[in-house]
Order: sequence, then structure tokens, then C-alpha cells
Amino acid sequence: MPALSNSTAPPPKVLVTGANGFVAMWVVRTLLERGFSVKGQVRSAVKGEHLVRYFKDHEGRFELVVVPDIAEEGAFDAAVMDVSGVIHMASPVSFDVEDPQDLIRPALNGTLGVLKSALKHGRSIQRIVVTASVASIVEDRDTPTVFSEADWNTQAVRDIEANGAAASAMSKYRASKTLAERAAWDFVEEHKSEIGWDLTVINPPMIFGPVIHEVTTPSALNFSAIAWYTCVATPDMGGKPKEFILARRLCWVDVRDVAEAHVRALEKEAAGGKRIIASAGSLCWQEFINTANALPTKHTLPRGFPDDEMPTVAHLLYDATRSKEVLGMSYRTMEETTRDILADYDARGW
Repeated sequence: MPALSNSTAPPPKVLVTGANGFVAMWVVRTLLERGFSVKGQVRSAVKGEHLVRYFKDHEGRFELVVVPDIAEEGAFDAAVMDVSGVIHMASPVSFDVEDPQDLIRPALNGTLGVLKSALKHGRSIQRIVVTASVASIVEDRDTPTVFSEADWNTQAVRDIEANGAAASAMSKYRASKTLAERAAWDFVEEHKSEIGWDLTVINPPMIFGPVIHEVTTPSALNFSAIAWYTCVATPDMGGKPKEFILARRLCWVDVRDVAEAHVRALEKEAAGGKRIIASAGSLCWQEFINTANALPTKHTLPRGFPDDEMPTVAHLLYDATRSKEVLGMSYRTMEETTRDILADYDARGW
């Protein structure tokens, strides 16, 4: 499928769902800086006010569209009619639900709703990019493991099937991501003879970086960003134990690199039909703490456990080779991301 090019006149228009979110606003910004036009979807006009102010210099290439309930049948029918690409980012993230369907249903309906609208009304669409997560890839393992795009998280789905509301909070979240992504690929396969577009999925791990969406306090940050604030910029590290701070059981990526990966997924013809992991590497909170303490900041930072040895072998890694080969990605260093987050906090008086 031909990729989108920003060299055409008028420039291609891209629909970004959930446009007021942490990652999505960086995606909108990157698209506009690259020369695309953007239609940003939000749930209410009030939620779009910050975007309109922030992107005021791009008047004429940025417009707002209000879709109050993305899970409603035909919610995106009008929104997809005049766009060349879609980046679907709106999806629930919560670890505080009892019924797993409270996560699974909106994730499924939102994703399938966009694809159904594109099938019926997206005659000019060339590519749809869906934001997924490594949650649909990773499974808990007893030994160090490297996961790739070939892996699927069936573990969480089995937990939900066996235990329902008694399943772990992590399984509920991971199952919602797995089932929504599976449904997207199944939909494309089922309708491949009818659609004029292809699908790319971006799978990031924990996402950190400076904030440009509307946030007034650290407590309003999203899950990954508040985890960074708590562990790296709060003097008591949120009360996290030494074992947690020193562990190397997660991976991370800068929000600006995730945004870049989404935009390149529209631009690169070879990205069509692929899942793509976007990951900068393994995460040890003590390593971030040490990095932060070596940088200038007004913040009172924790020291953590600098005299203790950090594990050199990651219990968990994601193979990001495809992102480098297909998208040409290179990832920001821990120092750059940390410096820019701390500068953002300082500017906000946090």
C-alpha cells in the first residue's frame, strides 16, 4: 500500500483519535511539524481547548472533531471521510477495575469502531496506525526473556477466561490490549478484499518524557509518567522497596520517539501490515535516579541505593530491530530523556 507523503498539495490529512492524550499530543505536533494536516478527535469541546491554543500557529492545518463516545456504533463515520491516514490512540488504561470487560469492551469497540468506519466511509484512507502496547506481547517468565513482534500474550487472556473478576489487575489490562490488537488484525484479514488501506500497529513499553498535554499537577499524569515522577523525582520514591528500585524487569521509551514512530509508520511503505515494537531498552529505576542526580535541577531528588549493585542482565527485553530497519528509528538516551523531564518539572514548578 502506498505510504503518505507530506510533499503533496494540499498536504494529506490525518485523523488522530484521543488527541489530547500524553502521547497523542506529541503525535499531533510531530505530524504538523512534518507538514501534514491533522484532525484531532476529543470527547468534548472543552477537552480540545488546550489543543486549539497549543497549535494556534498551525491554523488551517489543525482542526478539532468531537466524538463523545468512541465505542458508539458509527462514531467515526464522519471523521474518516476526508482523511488519508488514521492514527488511533484512544483506549482506556486502568489497573483499578473489577470486571475485566470494563477495560476489554471499550478497547475492542473503540478500535473496531474506527476500522468499521474506515471500511464504510474511508475512501481516501491509505493507512491506519493503531497504538497498542507491549502488553499484548509480553508474558511473565521465570527466566530472562527477549520478546519480539512474533510473540502474543495469551497468558493474560487465559487468566481472564479462568478467573474473570478475580484475575490480576495486570492481566485485565494486558488482556484488553491483546484482544483489541488481535481484533484489529482479524478485521483486516476478514475484509482484505474490500479495504483500500492497510494496518500498522505500534507496540511501546513504559513511556516517559516531557509533557505538552494539559496537566496541572503530577497526580494528573498518566500511568507511565506518574511512575517516573514517583520513583525518580519524589524524595521517598513513593515508598518503593529496594528490590523494586534495583530490579531490571521493565523497558522504556521516550514519548517523542513513540510519536516519531507513529508518523514514520504512515510515511514508510514497508511498515504496512506490520506490528512494530518501539523500545529504547531495559529499565532500572536506580539507573534513572543516578542519571537524574548527575543533572542540574531545582528538584529534591532521591538517592535510592547508589551503593548497591544494579543487575546487568535484564529480566525482560524487547527486540526493537524492526523499528530500526523498517522505520529507521534511533532512540533517545536515558540522559536526554531525564534532562528534559526535569526541565519540564522545573518550568512547571513541580
